[in-house]
Amino acid sequence: MAAQSKDPTAPIRAKASSYPGVDQGTSCTQSSYKVGKQAFLYIGMQGGRHKAMFKLEQSRAQAEKLAKARPADFQAGSTSWVTARFSADEPMPRKLWEAWLAESYALSAGAGPKQKAAKKKSAKKKAAKKKAVKRKR
Repeated sequence: MAAQSKDPTAPIRAKASSYPGVDQGTSCTQSSYKVGKQAFLYIGMQGGRHKAMFKLEQSRAQAEKLAKARPADFQAGSTSWVTARFSADEPMPRKLWEAWLAESYALSAGAGPKQKAAKKKSAKKKAAKKKAVKRKR
């Protein structure tokens, strides 16, 4: 099969679908992959090229570096989302998309550092409120 007829997003989609609790849908013209209510991947065609968007935190510096070096292929937005554009002839490197996909899923599934810290703070606040209510009684 010629490289031009291959879909370079197929392995990314397959891996995204293999994570626990994933729902696939659409957003505009892109396929979306969510865990719970949190999206972790948008992927599809745009302008004759393939496009994948990942939510990143720890790999953000790497993505910003790639965006500076190859602005036509990578964009790091003002939020945590990073966009990669690629073709069948020049697909996104497997090691890169695997790492970014795993990180994006973990962040959306609540396993990322920010979510863990937020959950701990929320649990501490709830415990403090319970103590305050008990003291008032």
